[in-house]
Amino acid sequence: MGFQHYKAYDSTRTYSRIYDYTNKKIERPIPVSIWYPAQQNVDDVEPLTVLDYLEILKEEEEWEHLPNDQILNWFYYQNTPANQKHLIEESTAYANVEFANGKFPVVIYRPSFQASSIENFMLCEYLASNGFVVISSPSRGTETRWFSSNNAKEIETQARDAEFLIKEIGQLSFVDYEKIALMGFSFGGLSNIIVQNRNDNIKAIVSLDGTERYQYGLLEQSPFFDSKKVDVPYIHMAQKEIPETVLKEDKIDFELNTVFQLYDSITNSKVYRLRFHNLTHSYFSTLGVLFANRDERQDKSDSEIMESYKWAAIYTLNFLEATLNKNKKAMGFIENRPENNGVGKKLITQKIKQPTKQTFSFQDFNQLASNQNYENLIQLHDSIVAMYPSFEIPEGSLNILGLQLVFNPKTSLQGINVFLLATTLYPDSSNLYDSLGEGYLFFGEKKKAIESFEESLALNPQNPNAIDRLKQLKK
Repeated sequence: MGFQHYKAYDSTRTYSRIYDYTNKKIERPIPVSIWYPAQQNVDDVEPLTVLDYLEILKEEEEWEHLPNDQILNWFYYQNTPANQKHLIEESTAYANVEFANGKFPVVIYRPSFQASSIENFMLCEYLASNGFVVISSPSRGTETRWFSSNNAKEIETQARDAEFLIKEIGQLSFVDYEKIALMGFSFGGLSNIIVQNRNDNIKAIVSLDGTERYQYGLLEQSPFFDSKKVDVPYIHMAQKEIPETVLKEDKIDFELNTVFQLYDSITNSKVYRLRFHNLTHSYFSTLGVLFANRDERQDKSDSEIMESYKWAAIYTLNFLEATLNKNKKAMGFIENRPENNGVGKKLITQKIKQPTKQTFSFQDFNQLASNQNYENLIQLHDSIVAMYPSFEIPEGSLNILGLQLVFNPKTSLQGINVFLLATTLYPDSSNLYDSLGEGYLFFGEKKKAIESFEESLALNPQNPNAIDRLKQLKK
């Protein structure tokens, strides 16, 4: 697979480079990392190393000229022999090689709190090698590289950065713009919910221990958040239960292990919950797996962590194949119990929540019909049935509503429209045609009243009202 990195700019927002120590404002820079299927022969091209990726981290941290031998000293990881060894390891991506022919589904990746676009490069490479385009940008603050103390504002900024990337992929000829998913780790999960809530072209959400599980209150601070709008398949992969001793020592709320308000509140989509019993939070990212300090109080061995990270990648791929590409085999994998997929015993536990059966009442219909002045009712009815196939309007309810409207001089025409819908839905109802005739008669449409009473009489020759009305009208 191929990899490209470049810098774009959002001219609608301003930004300051924090270490330049000036008051200068610039257009918001959006460093962009893209992993993609490639077709070029790479026999004579060197693959990227881990150090190549960390040079991108330097750029995004605004320390472009930092010597490479200082990277581990300067940033977040210990400068140990083991970590030094990781720097020279090769990845499976090749820089700037040609794109493969065709159109590919796309995944928008949002990093964790203030993290780099490349923090999960191995997962992104894995998805690209299986036919997906993955595009990412760093998690940067609203005004500078660093977040402010207003996390609600920073979530909105991350959401806008994701929406910038959605527009960016619109310029790529090899992207299938009808197949877009969101993927986020930790803090990136919060902004992804906001992005999905206000962008209809998002078809699925992957959350790698996303903070939307732990900080639901931050979601509620957004004016754009509505759990009812989460109407696409959503998978959340959670860390292991945190031991009681760690909760106490680190002063972590005990409910962190059990409460998931977003999961409980989602009713309009299918939700998958996986708990990875060998992963703590940091190890849902490549950089965490490679470099993060192991917590002796709870972390598993390196081999156990790597095994579980591999399964997180496999579940991500199958979920995207199932939801974006409608792959039946992948859907079977997602629906299976983990042990039936070859997952080691007690590595993963799974819950699947079906969407609540949606209902739509006649009162709901009448509200929408009233909002549009009872016009275009057949189209309105058909659009509702498309969303709620079981929706039916009782014949009697239409008849009463139509009569209430038609006998009010201010709404007579609206009543006629209700009866026209009613006779379309119930073409064999003598009673509805009789009521429509009364409506036309009240409205002064004598010819149409006669036609309606005649139709009513044809359906029920014993209808006394239709007989009497026709005698009066034909004198």
